[in-house]
Amino acid sequence: MNNITKKSLIAAGVFAAVSALAGNAAFAATVPAGVELAAKQELVRGNGDEVQSLDPHKIEGVPEDNVARDLYEGLLVNDSNGKPIPAVAESYENKDFKVWTFHLRKNAKWSNGEPVTAQDFVYSWERLVDPKTASPYASYPQYGHILNVDDIIAGKKPVTDLGVKAIDDHTLEVTLSEPVPYFDKLLINSVMSPVYKPAIEKFGDQWTQPQNWVGNGAFKLEAHVINERITLVRNPNYWDNEHTVLNKVTFLPISSEVSDVNRYFSENGSDMTYNNLPIELFKKLQRDNGKELHVDPYLCTYYYEINNQKAPFTDPRVRAALKLGLDRDIMVNKVLAQGQKPAYSYTPPATDGMDILPPDWFKWSQDKRNAEAKKLLAEAGYTADKPLTFNLLYNTSDLHKKLAIAASSIWKKNIGVNIKLENQEWKTFLDTRHQGNYDVSRAAWCADYNEPTSFLNTMLSNSSSNTSHYKSDAFDKVIRDAIKAPDAKARAADYQQAEQIMDKDSTIVPGLLLREYPSGETLCRRLYR
Repeated sequence: MNNITKKSLIAAGVFAAVSALAGNAAFAATVPAGVELAAKQELVRGNGDEVQSLDPHKIEGVPEDNVARDLYEGLLVNDSNGKPIPAVAESYENKDFKVWTFHLRKNAKWSNGEPVTAQDFVYSWERLVDPKTASPYASYPQYGHILNVDDIIAGKKPVTDLGVKAIDDHTLEVTLSEPVPYFDKLLINSVMSPVYKPAIEKFGDQWTQPQNWVGNGAFKLEAHVINERITLVRNPNYWDNEHTVLNKVTFLPISSEVSDVNRYFSENGSDMTYNNLPIELFKKLQRDNGKELHVDPYLCTYYYEINNQKAPFTDPRVRAALKLGLDRDIMVNKVLAQGQKPAYSYTPPATDGMDILPPDWFKWSQDKRNAEAKKLLAEAGYTADKPLTFNLLYNTSDLHKKLAIAASSIWKKNIGVNIKLENQEWKTFLDTRHQGNYDVSRAAWCADYNEPTSFLNTMLSNSSSNTSHYKSDAFDKVIRDAIKAPDAKARAADYQQAEQIMDKDSTIVPGLLLREYPSGETLCRRLYR
């Protein structure tokens, strides 16, 4: 998922930071024995940016997903250990990892009291892959190899041919084109949540307005004031409402990390900040507010995305020079200094099922990397008299601005390139990358599920998430081979080969692992006495 990965407060718990503790989790709260809850169970939290949409089929970033996981619920969610557990589906089984059958709870309801049925999931998944929807996550069901999904997205077959069928109101059958042992892991993503067909058919794009909205999550939409706040209130029709603790959640779109922290410490301020904290304040917060500071695992890679379809970055020598010329040790140890680690791959090595060795260049000294980078640039026609010049794009944020300034300064010093910084608001930033109207951009990808394809699939030539605009037949073939691998060891070997192809092509500039296995940082208050 774009920007930094996904977390939620669905059936939110006793700690305001329950979302930061569990990654993609969305599970009910259990109040510890002897704990007296505060009388007012309302949470105000920073959420980075104004959301792209409240339609789960029109989102791709963390700010959106934070809200979506409170408003909608899919068949499965993650537990605190990152394992899929029942949600709308109370149980499920599979036959040879190819035909999956999900048994829905009979008490699962929409916020208007209507039952959630298997047909709701059929409609929603067909809508997700329908070319008319133009979802930025349209490719996501392809990663699960749902039958006929490729032809549907290509416009060769109707959406009704998708391999998903309602056996009855409470039984959903999903047929894949080939066995996918980790298919259940994919289902925790918000885009696989159901949407309410009658509201969409009646109101069209306006169905996400508070007065029109219907969802099935632990909370329902009360208000949405653009660039000011999103307010959710407890959904009494949620099947597990008994274990929902919070009565109200307010999301604040604060793109400045400094402003987010200032709001937290202000009188009547917020209860929880967004995932990123200001670089310059981190040590002070760690020292003075240690009990409120949460630094938690986060399966993400922060990198610089190169537009592979735009000259001069169509030349792999230019891309390789940028990869080699970035001094990750300075970025990690001097600019951030918060425990992050240098990255040499797209997929974090800690990802379940990943077995990868550092490439040779990662073992070189920075001086050797710089010398090789200059040599490659010279071969491509760029010298001190004719330096490579390009724009570096980032979305509005104190953190991303500081990292962009540092990266551009490092590249200038190490390999003599000239860089102009360009920032855009979140939604514009996402559109620019999809349209390919940029040179190099800051980027981050966080796992939608704990398996290497959550990263690697986004670089497939036909992936709707491929904003690097990278196309490689060899890479695509290895990923196809991986799904047919006879066992986990063989599959891991294919994943390693895929990373090696990306490294050879210098598809991206790996930057850093956000405190491996990367992490999010939040300040939060406890909502109990």
